[in-house]
Amino acid sequence: MRDMIKMLLVLTILATLSGWVLAAIRDNTKDRIENQVLEFVKGPAIRSILEEATNDPIVDRFQLKDGDMERTFFVGVMDGAPRAVTFETSGKGYGGDVGLMVGIDVTDNQIMGVGVTTHGETPGMGAKAKTDPSFVAQFRELPLKGPVKVTGDGGSINAISGATITSRAVCSATNDALQIYEKLKPQLTEKLKEFNK
Repeated sequence: MRDMIKMLLVLTILATLSGWVLAAIRDNTKDRIENQVLEFVKGPAIRSILEEATNDPIVDRFQLKDGDMERTFFVGVMDGAPRAVTFETSGKGYGGDVGLMVGIDVTDNQIMGVGVTTHGETPGMGAKAKTDPSFVAQFRELPLKGPVKVTGDGGSINAISGATITSRAVCSATNDALQIYEKLKPQLTEKLKEFNK
């Protein structure tokens, strides 16, 4: 019985120490991981959408409350003023959620562009949503009045051959972004005014 209690005590101490070590590692690497995700996962899409920006949109960002969650908005400065914002949404694709960065020109009230950030789609088919420039080019300069749909559903977006579900996911995420933008537009306008000072 004593050996059992001794073993239980040793296991409890080891488990507690392991938990503390893991928590410390997580806390110490949290910022570094967040920066890596911004730079290498979201950054390419943001920079592609805001290629005309004279600032670094990864640095110039702010957060707004959207219900229970906080959304991060990346600001694009053009012609000396904050003219565009990009933020991430997602749509349900064939292999899971398709993360999409959507850029909105707040001056001209149109979509500046979209870029896929994360996906679990089939390589060579649905994955083209991230790598095919002609697919994402179709979203540029679309008006903010939706809905955005593939041609098979009565819209103007040509679906990727063999990847209609992925194409619909990108359209769905874009429509979600338009709704979020309309909902948060007053707060966004105020934040951009502050940013301009």
